[in-house]
Amino acid sequence: MDLTDRIRQQFEESVRLKQAAMHSVVPAIAAAIEALAGALGDGHKVLICGNGGSAADAQHMAAELVGRFERERPALPAIALTTDSSILTALSNDYAFEEVFSRQVSGLGAPGDLLIAISTSGNSASVLRAVAAAHEREMHVIALTGQGGGRIAALIGVGDHLLAVPHTRTARIQEVHLLIVHCLCDGVDALLLGADR
Repeated sequence: MDLTDRIRQQFEESVRLKQAAMHSVVPAIAAAIEALAGALGDGHKVLICGNGGSAADAQHMAAELVGRFERERPALPAIALTTDSSILTALSNDYAFEEVFSRQVSGLGAPGDLLIAISTSGNSASVLRAVAAAHEREMHVIALTGQGGGRIAALIGVGDHLLAVPHTRTARIQEVHLLIVHCLCDGVDALLLGADR
């Protein structure tokens, strides 16, 4: 086995997917940025959820919004629903793991707030329930998924945004999800602060 060839293949597949996603997902990302900036500009908050690597993306995005992305600006209200071990273990134990995000959305979400739901398959039960809870709270949703959107696609309503990466391999989808997170943060800064470049 030649490791350099194997690594090169990983890079090449990632590059090809990013080029494909650039052609298929960019308009949806732009619309999602406008919704996100609009909600934040109106004083609403953002709740973000996902499992595994998507949980890491949720925390990453919350950190970029509450802290800063590439420019100094006032803190923006964002909460990763993946970080409170007492809430996560209590809800998993007392209800079911599928409720770990939906209960938090029900308790923390308000009309006009926005949920960012991340699932590479689009089929994560806990994320699906969070989307349903967001709709019950009159919140809009930005969903980051893989090819086709999975079962989340059927839950996307008017005012929601589906950012479906055109691939089925988890690692590749996660790589593009990180790029989308950075595009969302950059776009919010550009709309709220003005373009700096």
